[in-house]
Amino acid sequence: ILVYIVQLRERERKKKKMNQKKLKILLCLFALNSITLYLYFSSHPDHFRHNFPKNHYITTGNRFSSSENHPNLHSSVVSQSKPWPILPSYLPWSQNPNVGWRSCEGYFGNGFTRKIDLLKTSPEIHRKFGENRDSGGGGGGGGWFRCFFSETLQSSICEGGVIRMNPEKILMSKGGEKLEKVIGRGEEEELPIFESGAFEIEVNERTKIGKKLADENFLNKYLPEGAISKHTMRELIDSIRLVGANDFHCSEWIEESSLLITRFEYANLFHTVTDWYSAYAASRVTGLPSRPHLVFVDGHCETQLEETWRALFSSLTYAKNFSGPVCFRHAILSPLGYETALFKGLSESIDCIGAPANDLWQNPNDRKTARLSEFGEMIRAAFGFPVDRQNIPRTVTGPNVLFVRREDYLAHPRHGGKVQSRLSNEQEVFDSIKSWSLNHTECKLNVINGLFAHMSMKEQVRAIQDASVIVGAHGAGLTHIVSAAPKAVILEIISIEYRRPHFALIAHWKGLEYHPIDLEGSYADPPVVIDKLSSILRSLGC
Repeated sequence: ILVYIVQLRERERKKKKMNQKKLKILLCLFALNSITLYLYFSSHPDHFRHNFPKNHYITTGNRFSSSENHPNLHSSVVSQSKPWPILPSYLPWSQNPNVGWRSCEGYFGNGFTRKIDLLKTSPEIHRKFGENRDSGGGGGGGGWFRCFFSETLQSSICEGGVIRMNPEKILMSKGGEKLEKVIGRGEEEELPIFESGAFEIEVNERTKIGKKLADENFLNKYLPEGAISKHTMRELIDSIRLVGANDFHCSEWIEESSLLITRFEYANLFHTVTDWYSAYAASRVTGLPSRPHLVFVDGHCETQLEETWRALFSSLTYAKNFSGPVCFRHAILSPLGYETALFKGLSESIDCIGAPANDLWQNPNDRKTARLSEFGEMIRAAFGFPVDRQNIPRTVTGPNVLFVRREDYLAHPRHGGKVQSRLSNEQEVFDSIKSWSLNHTECKLNVINGLFAHMSMKEQVRAIQDASVIVGAHGAGLTHIVSAAPKAVILEIISIEYRRPHFALIAHWKGLEYHPIDLEGSYADPPVVIDKLSSILRSLGC
């Protein structure tokens, strides 16, 4: 009995010791999880930076409010801005003076490290939305304006407060019309010409009233034209005049942050992606706590691409759609798409390779970037697609092979509706791949006919993110690979007339596996394409 009692006590002692050990493990795991969450959210300041109260006073005629139009009335409404989604590849965009010149972060992230205050009044005062300013006059606080300059990109992101836009002083077509109604309209009619005072900022100092915001020296130094024949952001800033509070009258106020954008090649996916990226970067660099509203300061008609603009940001309107002078509590000027690394990389060497954000968080590297992956996740999240998975989902029958097609469609008022062929036997190549896939015994394949011109933007992004292999002739549709899954493989068929690096660069900067098939003309031998595709699939275990 004594031995039994001793053994029983020993078992109880060991059990108690084991429980204590388990408790210590649980506490360690809890502490580790807490530290991880702290590090994550501290690196995502935009998710919890609350500069503004939740309730704002917004003119009910405001196009960014869900209220009906009732002139001369005000109503307290909840913010209409969309929150930023949580992105696995997100890294902080906070100001870092140590970002290297021509580094990957300098090209793709926040290389806008030089701040220039053109008009000093505390932005924090004017970013508070509790002020009840009526739509007929100024608030006496005065405006502010500053720019952030990138030595690497030789461009600036600018922002300001208490800014009035006078649409009647912007010479351009109205914009936002149905394409069919403006066939034949010239491009020069759609691009803005800013008269003096097209934009104005309220000031209190009498010595500044009537003067221009920026002089020629500032424009040449921080908004250089470079090879851009019409630098609309530079011209917009050149039009800004400073006015006193007594002359600062507004038909309506926009209380939430607004991004002012001028587009050029607005119907082309590649150039629109450069605009999307510039708008996204401008929003992050200026530390917006939520997604801004968009104002297109151009007179282009509607396009299919507006679907993505509306998904990415909080709302969209055209400058000429305002009936009178409109005032912005906070406005951001987005650089032209031509000034992004996506475009500059076509003419200068940008030695960067895509890498996982987690790796860069632990081991920063000036020659690696996760920014394009972050941006691709932003596009997917904007349409409500999951972004937390790292592997491409396989359907019940097998992996997807997406063939991105080029089709005839009417792109803009000056377009004849015919798309120039980059692959003369595209249909033959697609049919051959489809037929071959039916007899592919190693695994079942789903060959997707990517007729993007007849698909919504959301359907296009879905097809891209679900593809294991993306095949296509050189063309703007391949720009969608910015939204591809991390392990997707790109197979580009390149005719001799279109040996351009657009998609090889995007794949490289995103860290995607890329294979080109260079043609001697515009005809692709189907067996050659199938042989290359078969080799790629074998590497994927299929």
